[in-house]
Amino acid sequence: MKCPYCLNPTTKVTDKRDTLEGIRRRRECLKCGKRFTTYERIEKTKIYVIKKDGRREEFDINKIRTGIEKAFEKRPISTEEIDKMIRTIEETIRKKGKKEIPTSFIGKLILNKIKNLDPVAYIRFASVYMDFKDIKDFKIALRSI
Repeated sequence: MKCPYCLNPTTKVTDKRDTLEGIRRRRECLKCGKRFTTYERIEKTKIYVIKKDGRREEFDINKIRTGIEKAFEKRPISTEEIDKMIRTIEETIRKKGKKEIPTSFIGKLILNKIKNLDPVAYIRFASVYMDFKDIKDFKIALRSI
């Protein structure tokens, strides 16, 4: 790692910390003595989602986050619990090791996670995901809880 001040190639790591994004290293140049910070991040492979109509779309965790946050709106679940659930969902999808994932797999995964956390949020999410047409669909979903 070259020093950004004097371009000397010899530096030493004085502190290393794991962060949510990767690894943060505090470095010191052995020539000029100045300190600087570097970050090491894992590059995530691209995953594509296969929609019901056959279209392919790049996986976007923010779309999942938006849907989940709407389902949990005004519910007594902390943002930390929701964030943890979203991280778990993304990890599960990435651990599959596939470059293409059907929306049906993602939807079922999300429904199972929400069902374990809050039944009202589950019904909210299910009504949109499963495209409920009438009250009968709600009754069927309620019986599954």
